[in-house]
Order: sequence, then C-alpha cells, then structure tokens
Amino acid sequence: MHEIKQITSLQNTLIKNIVLLKEKSRERKKSGLFVLEGKRELELAVKGGYEIKTLVFNATIISEEAVLTITKGLQNLPELISVTKEVYQKIAYRETTEGILALAESKSLTLEKVHFKTKNPLILVAEAPEKPGNIGALLRTADAANLDAVLLANPKGDLYNPNIIRSSVGCVFTNQIATGSSSEIIAFLKLKEVRIFCAALSASQGYTDIQYSGATAIVVGTEATGLSNDWLDSSEQNIIIPMRGEIDSMNVSVSAAIIIFEALRQRAL
Repeated sequence: MHEIKQITSLQNTLIKNIVLLKEKSRERKKSGLFVLEGKRELELAVKGGYEIKTLVFNATIISEEAVLTITKGLQNLPELISVTKEVYQKIAYRETTEGILALAESKSLTLEKVHFKTKNPLILVAEAPEKPGNIGALLRTADAANLDAVLLANPKGDLYNPNIIRSSVGCVFTNQIATGSSSEIIAFLKLKEVRIFCAALSASQGYTDIQYSGATAIVVGTEATGLSNDWLDSSEQNIIIPMRGEIDSMNVSVSAAIIIFEALRQRAL
C-alpha cells in the first residue's frame, strides 16, 4: 500500500513552495518543477512522458481510491499527499476544481529535442507570444490539427505558467514544443529544408493560393506588432487572410487555425 502523507497547515513548507511555483516563473525555472491541476491535465502529462513527482489531493473532492487508480498508470510512484479543503483552496488556481494537483518535472524545450516523423512536417511558429490565453489557444489548435511541432520564438513568458496549462486544456503536454530565438528557429527550419510562410499584411498572397504539401512552417506574430524583419526576410511567401469588414486582422489563434486547416485540407486531396 502506497503511503499517503497528511498536511493540515497552511504554513507547511511544501504548501508554500507550491504557491511559489504557481506564481513565480523564476521558481519554476530554478527548481525544474511546475504545478498542474486537474485529472485530464494530469493524464495528458503522463501520456506526454512527464515525470510526476508529487500528487496532492483533497479527499472531500476526489476519493483516495480514484487517486490510487491514477497512480497505477505511472512508471515511477509519486509522493502522495492528502490535504484539508482549506489547504487545497490555498494552492488550487481553479474556481471549479477536481481536487487533485501535481508537481511535475519540466522538460527541455531546446530545438535539438525536436524530431519529425515524416519528411513533410507541418509546423506552427509563433513569434513573441505573450498572452497565456493566446498561447493556450494556439496549442489547442496545434493538437486539433495534430501538427508535427510548435516552435515559440522569443517567448515572453514560460510555458509552464498555470494559466497557459489551463487555457491549453493540457495541450502543453500533447504537442512537440520547442523554444528559441527567431534566428535560431529560422536556421533550424532552413537546415531541415522547411518552407517558411509568414502571415503578414505586406507583399502577401491569399492563404488559399499557396501550396502547403511539402515541409511547411506557418509563422504568426502578435496582433499588436506582427512579425519581425527576421521572419519577413526569411519568408518564402507572405500570406494573408482577406478581411471583409473594417479591421485588418483577427486574433492570432483564429488566424493560425484558418491557415493550418487549409494546409490540412490540401494535404488530404
């Protein structure tokens, strides 16, 4: 029988550490750990090969039996800790919660770790993404399209921010993700002979006029500033989604989804 420890104090060192990991990017980077919450997210993290170090749960929300069932799928048994409802509310970040959260070991997100299973991968690149909601939505789109990789150029935050995990509904764990500078990612794509298509307003062709059958990277920037010259200078062809109203752009995740699924439509022909 796996030992289950009990924590009832808000002043417990582990509880304080979980709060720090939840709130501070520097603590996540220093420790190599991050907090994830929810049964689905936990299952996706395990499926994605993440090492779970500690499971914390509140037995009034999720049963001890259900927690032990989850641990059966883990290669290495994590530390199990039961906490009071008051303690759980202190460390949880969801209003509606499933009563379980975990400390997991972060992965290296270097470009060297990226491997393609096919000769014509379809890749999403996002330059300088900052808003957790947008990053989460991009990762959900990438998962829905079963993309080969998501590359984040010059990201403004850290991927294991709880808000990104939450907004991506766990798709942080289902995608092959790497980060790097724009110049590093451009060099990587050129080395892999991947064609670069940048979503931009200038010198652009309609997105449906482009052929996406070969190894392809679709690159999107922020709504406020667009893409840097590094990307525009490296683009084989800039692409645009024609607007029919008064504004000249859409939310970055919506734009990415439209282009990605056009590429998938073409590849299915």
